Amino acid sequence: MSVDLVIRGTVVTPDATLKNGWVAIEGCTIHSVGTGEAPDAKDTHNGGDAYILPGVIDGQTHAGSYLGLPGIEPTTRSAIAGGVTTLVDMPYDNPEPLSSSTQLSAKIEAIHRYAHANVALYGTVMPGQPLDEVLRLAECGVIGFKISAFESSPTRFPRIDAAMTLDLLEVLAATDLPLGLHNEDQEIVRARVARARAAGSNGIAAHSPNRPPAAELASTAHFLELAASAGAHAHIVHISVPRGFQLVDHYARDGYRATGELCVHYLWFDPERDGEELGARMKVNPPIRPGQIDALWQELVEGRVAFVSSDHSSWPIDNKFTDSIFDAGAGVPGMETLLPAFFTIAKDRGADPARMTADQLSARPAQFFGLYPRKGVLQAGADADIAIFEEAETVWDSSRAKDGLHWSPYDGRRFAGRVARTYLGGELAYDGKSVINTPGAGRFVARGTSRWFQ
Repeated sequence: MSVDLVIRGTVVTPDATLKNGWVAIEGCTIHSVGTGEAPDAKDTHNGGDAYILPGVIDGQTHAGSYLGLPGIEPTTRSAIAGGVTTLVDMPYDNPEPLSSSTQLSAKIEAIHRYAHANVALYGTVMPGQPLDEVLRLAECGVIGFKISAFESSPTRFPRIDAAMTLDLLEVLAATDLPLGLHNEDQEIVRARVARARAAGSNGIAAHSPNRPPAAELASTAHFLELAASAGAHAHIVHISVPRGFQLVDHYARDGYRATGELCVHYLWFDPERDGEELGARMKVNPPIRPGQIDALWQELVEGRVAFVSSDHSSWPIDNKFTDSIFDAGAGVPGMETLLPAFFTIAKDRGADPARMTADQLSARPAQFFGLYPRKGVLQAGADADIAIFEEAETVWDSSRAKDGLHWSPYDGRRFAGRVARTYLGGELAYDGKSVINTPGAGRFVARGTSRWFQ
């Protein structure tokens, strides 16, 4: 028989890396994977020595935090250029978070109107909100819920108190859905920041000490114990210090459903080395800590990290231009840098970079969010979402990014490769220079049936 497309290259599967391999695609699905003689095909692309990877699943993005639902278009355009075929979007859209089935319907409609890549969705709750919508959102396909222990905005990004958090965990306990937490103790952070302001501390060097590890770890431990009591899945969406992963692992080894996520910028930047150059351009919350890269990498190697994400934020650069670090917006763009940045780290550390990238950026998030093996893997029957990655030294230039933001803390950084092509559902979406699919090519992805905890 003849298939629609054969892609040749070094194919990274769950079991092996296939040099001179191929992926055969029929319609929007992978027909077969192998080496040697490939099926006859209507079209063939020869990637040479490039890696053929499963499309990246970015488990933490904020497409609508600035532009609202229309922000899905530039974020997913950037995603496709970065080899990200499915992004998992957080609920904190402008002007209001996704906390009802009505808002979910509106966001799904926006995805089908604007998206270049597939989008899965977190839901949330608002302070004092009745929890009857939670299971309705779950039935409609959200992949999890997210709340915050710290209030960045009373309307768009509120704090959920411990009593409501426990109630929500108890509602979710009978499901496979995780409850994600932004893990910073509000009282500690506000008191320390007020003290720093009064002392005139304004630069990036003041950011981490005044949102200290104690605030992050106290919030993490509190949440883990609430979830253990309720029997629910507690997920810490960004951990910046090794002890955070060790706390999570302690609960997991005791038989509780507990996981922790690592954002790629914690493996790349250090304020003592990069702070003078970048300033607020490297501000995220929880902060990037000094001297933690080696130890965080070890947490990943030893298996205490669920998966790695970008925590992409769609803030314009003007949001960083403030007199005080405490007034600058927190968050960095990351859709086009997640794959090359992580691959580069893994290569520099002596790991098998292609296999580790396929595991941490594709297979593991697919399993976590209930999408495996439909997504996250190159094998027969999976969706034909594919990234072709060429291994060649590349200097990142954000002025050429597809996100409409045109700034990045990675500007001028050297990566060990670049995304050469991206396929979405078997169709070429990015040709190495331009995003060639159109808004609406991406679809809403509901949570499937795969389970992280058996």
